[in-house]
Amino acid sequence: MITFEDFAKLEIRIGKVIAAEKIPDADKLVKLIFDFGNEERQIIAGIAEFFENPSVLIGKQMPVLMNLEPKKFKSYESQGMILAVDVDGRPVLLFPDEKVPAGSIVR
Repeated sequence: MITFEDFAKLEIRIGKVIAAEKIPDADKLVKLIFDFGNEERQIIAGIAEFFENPSVLIGKQMPVLMNLEPKKFKSYESQGMILAVDVDGRPVLLFPDEKVPAGSIVR
């Protein structure tokens, strides 16, 4: 269990995918570029084996954990983490059921 104060430290925003591609020589990694309204960020996600053509994600809106410490994957820096549901080891991505402004805060 965590406190509400701990939960409140998480900054989750809705971003719009503006570019998506597999990372060469990495079986599981996809590079996603998100628009958050006032900034763009690169997110590296381990979803390549589930998306033969990651470009299908372009234009989709997704929740992203913004204040996660950056991490390097194969010399690519990830500046956040997409949120997904794990269904039997397969990620199911989350999308708002209607368009919202890029950068909207998830509460």
